[in-house]
Order: sequence, then structure tokens, then C-alpha cells
Amino acid sequence: MRLLEGKNVIVTGASRGIGKGIAEVFAAHGANVAFTYSSSEAPALELEKELISKGVKAKAYKSNAASFSESEDLVAKILEDFEGIDVLINNAGITKDNLLMRMGEADFDTVIEINLKSVFNMTKAVQRTMLKQRKGSIINMSSVVGVKGNAGQANYAASKAGMIGFTKSIALELGSRNIRCNAIAPGFIETEMTAKLDDKVVQGWRDGIPLKRGGSPEDIANACLFFASDLSGYITGQVLNVDGGMLT
Repeated sequence: MRLLEGKNVIVTGASRGIGKGIAEVFAAHGANVAFTYSSSEAPALELEKELISKGVKAKAYKSNAASFSESEDLVAKILEDFEGIDVLINNAGITKDNLLMRMGEADFDTVIEINLKSVFNMTKAVQRTMLKQRKGSIINMSSVVGVKGNAGQANYAASKAGMIGFTKSIALELGSRNIRCNAIAPGFIETEMTAKLDDKVVQGWRDGIPLKRGGSPEDIANACLFFASDLSGYITGQVLNVDGGMLT
């Protein structure tokens, strides 16, 4: 059963990691996928070909989600190419970790702009279309760090916690138009980035998780699939921890 047959989906930051996993799972469920990348053009174009081979429409767009004007231009281009937007997944994000005493202003501002302001930019840009359609699902990729905080990640935690507050507010604003907004808070997800960590560090993370393993991009993609589909048609304003029990 393909849960998103013919739906048009935007995924920001999808050239690798969690975003790529989301794009792949959504295409497998029949969704047409418009996705963005910031600098990794070759992997993005390769993913575009992979998604098209699944029998759906797909296109990669280079765009800076932290820019309000670029986000508006992006959505306009996607509407020309896809003629509708059913789902928005705000996934683009970065980290610039450091203890507060060593964190520069630029490191704080950049993380807030890319992780949090991008959510405002993209949600505002798709809002008009979803309001006209009187339907839509917006999914914001937060983090368990946004729920509980983490030493050395004050900027990242602030951005992800802000995303949760934004999610709940938009759910209240747009619910009457059948537009849902939910957030997902991933825990330790094993991607290309975590593969570069020392094995002992990774095993330490796994040992602290009740399920004794890290998550995969597909684990997050499946949660997104639930929020994007009619299976969650009566759910909005919620935060789903996908963390193997880390915050239990």
C-alpha cells in the first residue's frame, strides 16, 4: 500500500542523511519529491535520478533555507514544476557545537538562522498554497536536544526548542483550515556524519539507549510518513520522540 500516491512533497536539506532517507521512503510510497540542497550538487543530482527511477516526479533545487527571499523563490519554482504542495518537511539543519564560554556570536546566529529561521521562511512560503487547498501537513525536524538540552549545544538546543514552540503555534493557527503541523525529535541517528566518530564514542551512545542501538534515517522517515499521510489525520501540534527510549 502506497500511502502518499500522487502527493507533492518538499523536503529541505535532503542530499544526505535523514533528509535523503525521507525522500527515498516518500518516493517509494508514491510521492512526488521536490528537495533542496545547499552545496552538495553531485549527491543531490544522483538522488534525483534515484527517485525518478521509482516512477515518481522528483527535482533537486539549490537553495539557502535561511534566506527569506530564496525560500519564496524556491516555493514559486516548485509550484510551477509540481502544481501543488501537500507536505512540507523542514529538515535543513547544521551544528556548530561549543561550550558557551567559547561559542562565538556568529556560531550562535548561523545555527539559529539555518535551523530555526528556515522553518519560518519555508512555512510562510507554503502557507498560502495550503490555505487555498484547505489541506496540508507540515513536519518540523526538531531533536531530543530541543526537549532536554545538552551541554555544548546551547545554540542547537535553542534552535530545536524554538522549532517545537513554532510547531505548536502553527498547529493552532492553521488547524481550522485542515493544515496540520507536527514535530519529530530524533535521538542518536546513525548517518554519514556519525560514521566518522570513534567506535567507542558510538558504542557509548548505544549503551545509553534502552533499545541498545542507534536509529537509522529510515526510522525517522517512517515517522515522517505517518505524519504526512492520512494515518495521522487527527493529530496536530505534537512532538514525537524517535529515540529508542533515550528520553524515557
